[in-house]
Amino acid sequence: MAKKSRGGGGTPATVALEKAGAAFTVHAYDHDPASELSYGEEAARAMGVPPDRVFKTLVAEVDSALTVAVVPVSASLDLKALAAAAGGKRAAMADPAAAERTTGYVRGGISPLGQRKALPTVVDASAQGFDTVFVSAGKRGLEVELAPADLVSLTRAAVAGIARR
Repeated sequence: MAKKSRGGGGTPATVALEKAGAAFTVHAYDHDPASELSYGEEAARAMGVPPDRVFKTLVAEVDSALTVAVVPVSASLDLKALAAAAGGKRAAMADPAAAERTTGYVRGGISPLGQRKALPTVVDASAQGFDTVFVSAGKRGLEVELAPADLVSLTRAAVAGIARR
């Protein structure tokens, strides 16, 4: 049964979680547009959560096909590892406008859940080391906390070591 707290937000991501009957918690925080931190680092700090448990959603192109990578905000994306995990040869970061147009979310608020067009997804293996992880709920200042198994299942993701520390 879905649960909500400290926020709400009826985003496509939370609607998808509710529809799936997944257990989740929504966490809202005040996003500061002037912050010099990355969106994910700002979220981790604002919520008082270790950055290894907060995951950012990045959109890349693997052999010209848009692919979602979900990695801790404390790490960067290893493009070679992503390409291998997605069964491709080359990966590069996608054009931000293409990422926004395809997912239906704005940069800094792209969620791996409830995207306009479901894209192939790879979740970093480190997520499995936590009972719950945090990902964007679909807008800046809103995170959703859920079990890594639910994140993987609902996004039909592959799990692989795609983060570089």
